[in-house]
Amino acid sequence: MRGPLYRSFLINDPELVRRVLISEPEHFPKSGIIQDTLGGLLGNSVFVTNGEVWKRQRRIIDPAFEGSAKSSFPAMLSAGEDAVSRLGAGGEVEMEFAASYLAADIIFRTLFSIPITSDIATRTFEAFRTYQRAQPLWNLPGLLRLPRWVPRVTPRPARRAAREIRVLLRELVDTRAAEIEAGTAPDDLATRIMTMVDPDSGERFSIGEMVDQVAIFFLAGHETSASALAWGLYLLADNPDIQDQVAAEVATLPTELTFSDLSRLPMTRDVFRETLRLFPPVPMMVREAAEACEMRGRSVPRGSLAILSPWHLHRHERLWDQPDLFDPSRWATENGKICQRKSFIPFSAGPRVCTGAGFAMAEGVLMLALLVRAFRFETTAEAVPVAHLTVRAKTGIRLRLTPRT
Repeated sequence: MRGPLYRSFLINDPELVRRVLISEPEHFPKSGIIQDTLGGLLGNSVFVTNGEVWKRQRRIIDPAFEGSAKSSFPAMLSAGEDAVSRLGAGGEVEMEFAASYLAADIIFRTLFSIPITSDIATRTFEAFRTYQRAQPLWNLPGLLRLPRWVPRVTPRPARRAAREIRVLLRELVDTRAAEIEAGTAPDDLATRIMTMVDPDSGERFSIGEMVDQVAIFFLAGHETSASALAWGLYLLADNPDIQDQVAAEVATLPTELTFSDLSRLPMTRDVFRETLRLFPPVPMMVREAAEACEMRGRSVPRGSLAILSPWHLHRHERLWDQPDLFDPSRWATENGKICQRKSFIPFSAGPRVCTGAGFAMAEGVLMLALLVRAFRFETTAEAVPVAHLTVRAKTGIRLRLTPRT
């Protein structure tokens, strides 16, 4: 695409994707469009920064997340069991809302050791739902590369929700800082991140920096997980034979689950992986050429947008066998193994790969297992995907739930 002030290139060749994300990431930093679009909520968080600021943030965050899937498993499990109880006798359920509520509950329990039923968690969840509905995917002046003096207009409901979210998150962070000072803080992700020291500078995150980081942890961990879980359940509802295979696999698990039991769910894991392929929660990533270069014989001027689309890459007919088919068994095939290495980027790749990728995989597999063990899912209407902040359904995902006996 070419405009008077910008050029953008959609990159779907696996080798070029690897070049942008893995081989030469310093030449393709995060685009300023992300800051233009989400800066009101995310501030100067790790999701939007580049260079030395980003490196410092990752030096603090990455060690805090090591082993987080295992250490957070009890909190995940409690949230999942409460979700099963809430869904109770089944019936028709709007699954996007149910998945969002569950994913938010997991984030609050693993970050701050509080359930979503607490007042501040509920208010934050409601504000995030308002923000998700009101915030456009892109800020048009930024996308068109208009000068910085051209206002970046954000819808008023999104601005109001972003301010409310940051006030609530500041309250949570302030409370945790006081608990750390008093020696009474629980050993959860928030405590680990706030007490982690940058090995180069010896510094920790300030309170303001921590609010920025919590905002992206919640947005990334809540929005993306909810999207993937809702679509995963929709795909199982639409493919009852595969749902039966998952149910049979889950039925072999003990009543009291432990983290090691996740290794006994290869089919469920492949279902979740196939969901991420067909409905990657983040459908598009935007990088910017820091200097002029050449790609496939074409000149890429400095400042051009390099757009990587997991949605397109994961459905590329020259790469995948039957790319539009929901087929969890593909991951055991030679084509699936090759594509997983070269053409599967739901969590990005390279230095900027999602810090919580392992956490998200464990969460997704566990939630699918718990819900399919408790209920049979059936579709009531076709779900049409649309791009918001994540891939959502145009009119929601409505499923009929029947308790398994």
